[in-house]
Amino acid sequence: MSIEARGQVHRRAQRDGTERDPTHYPVEKKMGEDSLQTWIVELLRPLIERWYGELGRPRFVGADQFIYYQQFDPSKVVAPDVYVLPGVAPGRRVRSWKVWETGIAPSFALEVVSSDEPYKDYVDAPERYRELGVKELVIFDPDWERGRDRVRWQRYRRLKTRGFVRVETSNVDRIYARVLGCWLRVTGAGEDARLRLATGPEGEDLFPTAAEAERAAKEVERAAKEAERAAKEAERAAKEAERAAKEAALERIAVLEAQIASAAEAGGKGSGAA
Repeated sequence: MSIEARGQVHRRAQRDGTERDPTHYPVEKKMGEDSLQTWIVELLRPLIERWYGELGRPRFVGADQFIYYQQFDPSKVVAPDVYVLPGVAPGRRVRSWKVWETGIAPSFALEVVSSDEPYKDYVDAPERYRELGVKELVIFDPDWERGRDRVRWQRYRRLKTRGFVRVETSNVDRIYARVLGCWLRVTGAGEDARLRLATGPEGEDLFPTAAEAERAAKEVERAAKEAERAAKEAERAAKEAERAAKEAALERIAVLEAQIASAAEAGGKGSGAA
């Protein structure tokens, strides 16, 4: 069904009061995915969700859902590898997202360049995200060294005067994501490449995963318990030293008293003999 035909059906539905959109909007992809892409997303998505939680600004952070941005035209769709929906609570079930139903478009999106169709993400993706209305798009190419015209990072921003434009390209290991308010940083290489969040002026501090944060908390707790035990041990040692000092002082006093008594006794006997 053409867009015009769908529009006629929609207008008819409005007149009839049914308001039903007859368009079919698929909710899942029917193609496979590079395992490296999957591993990158599986690590990064919950990291971004935790990051917003730590900031006290919880957001819905999704991955690989279809996002439709023009009613009656299911070809107007993107499926970001990772995306952020501002004003939407974490944990909400999203099978697909229709921008016209909520008026909310992703504020941030990340695309990991496909190993099968790399130039789709270089050419098609920016235009689709421009139409979608996303504020910031980051494109990461894990295989950037395979082509002279490929780069590790591309960052697009929506600017007031210039619209949606590419503002940065880079082959270094990190890039600053303005919408997220932190750095995206590559760790590992080749098949072990992963994307992490990082903080600090130059992105030098990795934001921990939930498992890392739990291990760190346990380590802090263990260190605190060790310090408490050491403090108690020091307290016991101090009391023991104090007790020993008192006993030694009492012994010295007893010895002196005995010496004084002995000297007095010896002096008394001497006086009697005279």
